[in-house]
Formats: sequence, C-alpha cells, structure tokens
Amino acid sequence: LPRTVAAAGDAERVKRGGEIYALNCSPCHGPRLIGEESAFDLRTFPRDQRERFVMSVTRGKNAMPPWGDLLKENDVDALWAYVVAGER
Repeated sequence: LPRTVAAAGDAERVKRGGEIYALNCSPCHGPRLIGEESAFDLRTFPRDQRERFVMSVTRGKNAMPPWGDLLKENDVDALWAYVVAGER
C-alpha cells in the first residue's frame, strides 16, 4: 500500500481504538491511559509486548475482567493501536 493509504488506515484504527477505550477502558484506566488507583498505567505498557496486551485484554488480568467475549479481534487491534500511539 502507498504510505498515505497505510497512514490513513492507521489513523482510522487509532481513532476506532480511542472510541473503544473511552467506552470500555477509561472508567478504570482513566481518560488519558494513566490508570486510576490500581489500574495499570497504559502509557508505560511495553510497545514490544503486543501479545501480552492481547492476552490481558481478552482473558483478563488481576482485577481486570476478560473482554474477549465482548471485543472482536479487530477491536483489540484498534485498541492496541490507540495505546501504542499514546493518544491522550
């Protein structure tokens, strides 16, 4: 794909991830990925650990419930794109 097409697709995926984050994740992780009280600060999530992120989201971790039955694979991919982009 030409770079502009890929960049547009990436931007759209980040935007969609932001929408998913706002609806499902921000109540605990905060509006800026910071983490409220005991929720993980997603700004510090290692960018080279995508599989760990996917597993945590889909299967849950500690106090976080599993989202695998609610979010589709492309939703989790968009969410990852949003976290990696560091959108605030």
